[in-house]
Amino acid sequence: MATRGFLGRRSGGDESTRERLPPGQFLETGFPVLSAGPTPQVKAEDWRFKLKVGPRVLQEWDWTSFNALPQTRMTRDIHCVTTWSKFDTAWEGVLIDDILAEAGIEPPTGFTLAHSSDGYTTNVTVPDLVGGKAMVALRYEGLPITPDHGGPARLLVPHLYFWKSAKWITGLQFTQKDELGFWELRGYHRYGDPWLEQRYTDD
Repeated sequence: MATRGFLGRRSGGDESTRERLPPGQFLETGFPVLSAGPTPQVKAEDWRFKLKVGPRVLQEWDWTSFNALPQTRMTRDIHCVTTWSKFDTAWEGVLIDDILAEAGIEPPTGFTLAHSSDGYTTNVTVPDLVGGKAMVALRYEGLPITPDHGGPARLLVPHLYFWKSAKWITGLQFTQKDELGFWELRGYHRYGDPWLEQRYTDD
C-alpha cells in the first residue's frame, strides 16, 4: 500500500549524528515521499479544517481564517517508520494549542483522531498534541507544502513516527477512547515512539 520512498541513501554519520538517530534509523538527506494511496490535489480555497467532539463540529475554519490564526515556526528532526530520519526540518503553521485557544475549549477527552481529505486517519493522544509539541503545518522550508508532502496542510507531530503526522489534514476529532486509525488497524503500533522502536503492534 505504501508508495515511493522506502529506500534511501544510508549514512552512519559522526557521533553527534548517531546520538540524534533513534534505534534502527539512518540519516536521509532528501525527503522521501510515502503515502497509503494516490496524492489528492486539494485547493487551498476548497480546504476546511474542523474541530470535532465525536460527530459534533465545535468550530470550522476555511483557508483564510485558519491562516489568520497565530503562526509558529518549528524546526525538528523527523523519523519515518520505514527507518529514515531527516534532521532540522523547518515548518510553519498553527500550534494545536492555538487552535484550541481560538475555539475557546480545553480538550474534552484525552484522545483524538486526525482526519485527512483522502479518508486517512491516525490516532494521537492529547498530551502528544499540546504544550507546543504539535501543529497543523502550512509551510515547509518557508514555502507552501507541496501536495506530495501533504499540502496544503498536514499535521506535524515530530516526536512520533511520521505516519502520525497525517498529510492533507482536514480535522481533529476528540474521541472517548483511543480509536485506531488507518495504519494502526493494519498492524502499526498504537503509539509510535521512535526511541522505543514502536513500529508494529507488539513492539
